[in-house]
Amino acid sequence: MTRSRTPLEAAAGKLIAAIQKEWDMELGEPEAATSFDVMNAAHDLLQAASKFGSIETVVGMSSIAAFLGERWVQAHPRVSPFIDVLERAR
Repeated sequence: MTRSRTPLEAAAGKLIAAIQKEWDMELGEPEAATSFDVMNAAHDLLQAASKFGSIETVVGMSSIAAFLGERWVQAHPRVSPFIDVLERAR
């Protein structure tokens, strides 16, 4: 039987999916490398949520947008709603 995801894990998973969509659209472009790094950072959030039940071990007192990179987040506004959901789930 599979374990059900917590709201925090689900929110982190949806954030990863949103970032992946941005990365997919950028493939072949120079900015795709940065989006790939941001997606990896979001995976760190999911791993922390799964292992510790919290993302504070990864982000500390910072916002998720700051952890991912404010400039990247501002350049990808479609991801902001998913960041907001994860912030609320924290």
